[in-house]
Amino acid sequence: MDLSFYQRKAVQTAIYPSSSRISYPAMGLAGETGEVLNKIKKVYRDKEGVFDLETKVAIAYELGDVLWYIAVLAQDLGQDLNTIAAQNIVKLETRKKAGTLKGSGDNR
Repeated sequence: MDLSFYQRKAVQTAIYPSSSRISYPAMGLAGETGEVLNKIKKVYRDKEGVFDLETKVAIAYELGDVLWYIAVLAQDLGQDLNTIAAQNIVKLETRKKAGTLKGSGDNR
C-alpha cells in the first residue's frame, strides 16, 4: 500500500478536537509504542524470548496502531508520509556511505 494513500485513509478516521492537533496523535503514538514494547517484554518474561506466530501477529496488530498515529501526526504537521519515508532513506543511505550508521546524534 502506498503510504500517502494510507495517510489519507487514516486521517478520515481521526476524531479529536482541532485544538488538540499535533499533541493528541503525539501522545497516542507514545501510548501505542508502549503497547508494542509491553508485548515484546512479555515474550522475554513468559516465553523465554521465543516469538511465536501468535505473538508476532499481535505485535504487528499494535504496529498498525503506531502507523495510524504516525500518519495522523504527520498530517497535523502538514507532512506527507511518502516524503517522510523518502527523506529518511536518503538520510540513512548518506550515513551508510559515510560509515556513520552507528553512533548517536541527528547530524552524523
